[in-house]
Parts: sequence; C-alpha cells; structure tokens
Amino acid sequence: MGTVVALRQRMTEAFTEEQKHYLDGFVTGAGLRRGVGLPVVGQSAPAAAANSAGDIHSLAQDRFTSAGKKLASEETAKRAKDGLALWDEVMKHARDGKFPKGTDVFMFKFQGLFYVAPAQDSFMCRLRLPAGIVTSHQMRGLAELSVNFAGGYADVTTRANFQLREIGARNTINLLMGLSDIGIVSRGSGADNIRNVTASPTAGIDSQELIDTRPVAREQHHYILNHKEMYGLPRKFNIAFDGGGTIPALEDTNDIGYTAVRVSKGAEGIEPGVYFRLTLGGITGHKDFARDTGFMVKESDCVLVSHAIVNAYSEHGDRTDRKKSRLKYVLDKMGFEGFIKEVQRHLELLTKKTGDVRSNPVLIAFPLEKCDPRQAIDRMGHVGVHPQKQAGKFYVGVVLPVGRMTAAQMTGVAAISDKYGSGHVRLTVWQNLIIPDVAEKNVEAVRAEIEALGLETSASSIRAGLVACTGSAGCKFAAANTKRHAMQIAEYLEARVKVDMPLNIHLTGCHHSCAQHYIGDIGLIATKVAVGEEMLEGYHVHVGGGFGVEQGIARELQRDVLATDAPVVVERIVRAYLENRKPGEVFTEFARRLEIGEIKVLMETPALAA
Repeated sequence: MGTVVALRQRMTEAFTEEQKHYLDGFVTGAGLRRGVGLPVVGQSAPAAAANSAGDIHSLAQDRFTSAGKKLASEETAKRAKDGLALWDEVMKHARDGKFPKGTDVFMFKFQGLFYVAPAQDSFMCRLRLPAGIVTSHQMRGLAELSVNFAGGYADVTTRANFQLREIGARNTINLLMGLSDIGIVSRGSGADNIRNVTASPTAGIDSQELIDTRPVAREQHHYILNHKEMYGLPRKFNIAFDGGGTIPALEDTNDIGYTAVRVSKGAEGIEPGVYFRLTLGGITGHKDFARDTGFMVKESDCVLVSHAIVNAYSEHGDRTDRKKSRLKYVLDKMGFEGFIKEVQRHLELLTKKTGDVRSNPVLIAFPLEKCDPRQAIDRMGHVGVHPQKQAGKFYVGVVLPVGRMTAAQMTGVAAISDKYGSGHVRLTVWQNLIIPDVAEKNVEAVRAEIEALGLETSASSIRAGLVACTGSAGCKFAAANTKRHAMQIAEYLEARVKVDMPLNIHLTGCHHSCAQHYIGDIGLIATKVAVGEEMLEGYHVHVGGGFGVEQGIARELQRDVLATDAPVVVERIVRAYLENRKPGEVFTEFARRLEIGEIKVLMETPALAA
C-alpha cells in the first residue's frame, strides 16, 4: 500500500483538481481489484504512450483498464499514437505509394484522410468549413485540387461540408498542403473528433433570424482547432447553432444543439433578450433527437459550455463498446440531471484554469414555455430565389444532384459569386448551396448561368428535397449505391408525378445513417435482399419523419424492397399522398395521420398500382 500512499501524496502536490479526480479513481480501482503496478491483460503496459501524461482521455481510459475491462481497438490505437502528429507517417506513405493498414486506417482519419477500400482503393478527404461557408477563391482552389489529386469532383455532405474522393496514395500530402494554401483545414474532421461545426445557412441575411450564428460558429471552430483535449473523444461528436431563421440548422440532430430563442419577459435574474437554448443527445440514426436541458446560454458562453460538455462526455463515455459510446448513451445512463452536474463541475474547473471566473451563471435555468415561440420555417427556403434582409438583395439556392459537383461546376459557381454576389457561397445540410447578396436586377442572369452549368434552382423539383449519402460506390459500410439509386428515383418520379408541396426523400447506405433517413418524409436505408442464391441491393422504406416543429422518427413501411423496384414503390407512396391528402396537408401530416397498414392499402389500389 506504500505505492498507493505515495501516489496520493503526489496528487496533492503535482496535479490539478481535474487530474486528482481521475487519478483517485484509478489508484483506488487498481489497489482494490488487482494490486498496484500490474499491467492489465490485453493492454499495452505503458498507458497513454503517445498522449501527454494525465490528459483527460488517457485518464478516462485508465478508469476502464483499472476495472479489468478491455479497451476498444480504436482506443488502444489512440494510446499508441497521437493522431494529430502523423504528418511524417502520412508523408512516408505518400512517398512509398502505400495505403494504411490495421488501426492506422482509423488513425489517418485524424488528418481527414479516409481509406475507403474495398469500395474504392483510394482516400476520401473530409474538410472543415465552419458554418458551411466557403469563399470563391477556395472553391476554385478545391476544383483545381480535385482535378490534380482526386476524382475531379466534390460531394457536399449533410454537415454543410465538402468531401474530395478518389485520392491516390501518392497524392495525400500534396492535397493536404494545397488545402492549407487556400486556408482550409482537414485535421480532426474524421475519427473520434468533433465534426464540422454547422450553423444557419442564411445567417446574417435572414430577416427572421434572432441572431447571426456565423461569429459563434467560427469561434467554436477555432476553439476546437486549438484545444487538443477536444480531440480523441469516445466517438464522433456534432455541434450546431440555429439562429431562429427561416431555414433550420437541424440542430436537434446533433450531440450539442444551440437554438436561438427570445425571452420577451424577464424573470428574476434574467434580462429579456436573445439566448441559446441548450439541447443534448441528438443521434437520429439511433432514433433520438436532441432534448431540451432546461437551460439557456448566452452567446458569449456557448464555446465554454461546449468544452465543459465535451469534457464531461470524454470522462464518462464508454471506451470499450463503440456501439454504446455516443453522448446519447451517457445521457441514458446518467440522466440529464446527473450529466448536467458533471458539466457544471467542468465549467468550474475550466474557469479556474483560465482565470475567467464569471459572475453570472453560465447555464441559466429557464422554462422553455416562457420563451417566445419559434417563427415558422420554410422547408424549401434553401432552394430558389429569396429576398434577404438587406434591401434589394436576394440569395439563390442551387440544387446539386445528390450533392455532387464537378470541378467545372465549382469553378463556374465561384465565378457567378464573384460576378453577381459577394465572393462566397454557403453549403447546406441538404447537400446544396446558396449564393447570397445578388442584386435584384441580376437574379435572372444568375439563374441562367447556373442552368448553363447543368444545375437548377427550382424548388418544385423532386431533386430539391433529395438527400443521399456516399453509398457503396465510396463507402465500405454501405449496402447499396445510394447516389445512383436516388437519381433513378428522382428521374422516375419527375416523369410521372407533379409534387406541389415540399417533399424530402433521404437514402442512406447503412446504420450510420449519414443521410438521416429517419427524418425524411420518405427515408430509405440500404440492405441486401436475398433473391434465390444472390444477395441484391435493396432498401427498407420508412415514412413520416420530420425535424424542427415537425420533429419525429419515420416509421417503417416496407422491408426488403429491391433497388430496381424502389422508384415504383416511392411513386406509389407519393401518389397515395397526392390522391388522399386533406387540403393543405403536407406529407408528414398525411403519413402520421394514417396507420402503416392504411398507407399500404392506398398504395395498392388499382389506380395507383397500374
């Protein structure tokens, strides 16, 4: 026990309060369960070989190993290497023309490099574009990089971000250097890190918004880049800011969601004004939206609160079972009240560490029902021409076929933005983009030049609400070629039905649900369907999902639909809606009004089945 006493003595002399908390649990667990000083079977003897001694992640890992539990292979890999310090290793792989193997495939994601074999024998590179904003200069640079070092195109993701694909083993370093040259980073855009920070796509130009979310999203982005403890979490993590404008940021699908609200009537200790409502635990692929915590946060405190939440998650997130390691499962285990207490503890530690002790509560308890109701959203506000709050200015929402742009289209959009806009574009979580600040006299010219690029701006198009993940053409997890099938569904529907109300159709390739099929009006998740001795591409079909005020998880309608039959099945669903809806009824209302069996009957009526 002398070793235990010595360690406890060192804790009182050399460590911070946060480190003492973790080490106390480690020492106690080691002394009670295994005796002191013995390595855990199945783990590397030197704990946190690459991480600095006593960091929040290695200490959290130690709590599991001291209890005799085996870390997930990804956690063991993070103990052996620092994912943010792999430049020399990536350089060597590029010089040798080699792809990573084993857990190095995971570790390379810390640099934004995803080896996507067997779908493609190449890398995908994911970027960081805070609030989805990219300058025209950057767009031209990305187009050039895609031609020189990738597949000559870029995909817009459901996190308002770009991905470059078909990157050869020898091209990684040139690509990363090229990205840095144009002011874009990819570090930490994959693996167990915080993904691209999203925000309202019309921030600063929306007459309805309560607050411009661009500054706080930008601050959050740079804070993450400059705080190492914000990397290497138990799993991936999402943060979004919604400013209360006409286009939602889908913050309720994020681990941390900040939703702008107005308090018109103050209460004791609370001034009227605009605050951010704090929501936690969104992960729609696991059928859960972020839930209101009962607290509000000032804009100036959001980044600090994010850090405290991430630290509490890093401490308590499961490091042994990847399927149960997202924030949702920590909240399920601890309860919101228990988790918030941990967040408050970490807030105190952070403010003491920085000397930024704040006189007012950072988390402000306030009933949601006393906040002003959110104004209505425009589900197709990200497509077509819309007035800005700046007099005489308009933004133009451009439909991208399943989120993909060729290098020529990227260069063309950049030129349009320079000629008619303000030299930047905004990507959206619906895999399209917005060109802001167009003068009214130039709107038709912009439309014409967009159409000349092979793109469109029509909000009535089926493609305007079409969302598809990468699919099996570029992702090893996907069970079907979602982008190809999404385009087939769109082409089939547009030739046969006319939709006069917003309709979102989401296709996702696997359980990770990157295309968020559970929140689509019609959501399809890929599967393999047995036909004789063959396993063919197919989908399970869901209906009635929604977000924001229409928040809800879609219900399963049909299973094991062959991909070749999916266009016909979706057409029957849409026709059932068009023929049986009530006046003014949107698809979500229709799908939730009826039982699944009733929808199936309507789909099979002779007129619809013909």
